Amino acid sequence: MITIKEVAELAKVSQATVSRAINNHPTVKEANRKKVYAAIEQLGYKPNAFAQALASSRSNSIGMLVGSLDGPFYGPLMHHTEDTIRQNNNHLIVTSGQESHSKEKDSIEFLRSKRVDGFILHSDKLSDDELIEVVKNTPATIILNRYIPDIADNCIYIDNELGGYLATKHLLEHGHKNIACITGQLSKGDSRDRLQGYRLALAEAGIQYNPSYVIEGRFDHDGNHERARRLLDRAPEITAVFCQNDNIALAVYDVAVERDITIGQDLSVVGFDNDYHSAHIRPRLTTINFPVEEMGRESAKGVLAMVHDQKVNIKQQLEPELICRDSVGTLS
Repeated sequence: MITIKEVAELAKVSQATVSRAINNHPTVKEANRKKVYAAIEQLGYKPNAFAQALASSRSNSIGMLVGSLDGPFYGPLMHHTEDTIRQNNNHLIVTSGQESHSKEKDSIEFLRSKRVDGFILHSDKLSDDELIEVVKNTPATIILNRYIPDIADNCIYIDNELGGYLATKHLLEHGHKNIACITGQLSKGDSRDRLQGYRLALAEAGIQYNPSYVIEGRFDHDGNHERARRLLDRAPEITAVFCQNDNIALAVYDVAVERDITIGQDLSVVGFDNDYHSAHIRPRLTTINFPVEEMGRESAKGVLAMVHDQKVNIKQQLEPELICRDSVGTLS
């Protein structure tokens, strides 16, 4: 078995320097860090995780809370977060709040019991005050997709209002005036902000907000087909729909097939998230890109910097982007 002493001899540094380099100690010079990792790779040395934890008083693990363990949003978010965490010789422990206040609280306590070094939290149910308390107790915490002024430096979020505005403005620019909106759960801040962006674009165009054109859906698949049918039944004059995520847009596509409605001609659709399937359905879906890969990377970088008392240099406000494809037609 390769020992830390052999790594130190090959790298021509002390055993203490090897230990500090393995534990990402900020006092290790970059040149020495590179020599240590080159020696580790050459010898095939595998540090003992338990010994590392004892030496550094850290578990070399990060705890992550998400709303769900599946789906086209949370899957990529967890993947890109974990990828960056692993590149930095740490592990990610993930748990789900399942849209429940009590389960979100229990999940955080579970992660604490695992002695994780920091948190990455995507919480829908905990209040701002509760998240502020979490940060107070665990300063190495990143809050995802929420902006809380009292802990602004711990937040990474997307401008959801701008996303809703861009989606609606694109439909307006193509001559649409009777524009509906199927929201996500209005208990979620994302949904409320995207709805506000929709209303802002309408107001800017001088179009009165019509509450009968808005119906509450869900970001998952549950019940969106029925909501799309109800919307089309009560407002058959609509020519366009802003769907607050791409799952909802898929339901609208299905209902359009049922009713012999041609997407992009009879009914224009804009989604949100730019999920992997949005470019492969027909017609290809025009949507708002949610930079989920960037959010995952930045959250991992941020929490690791906090754990090691390093300067946190991350991009906190991420920008949505309109991705134009084939699901929006122009009205004459």
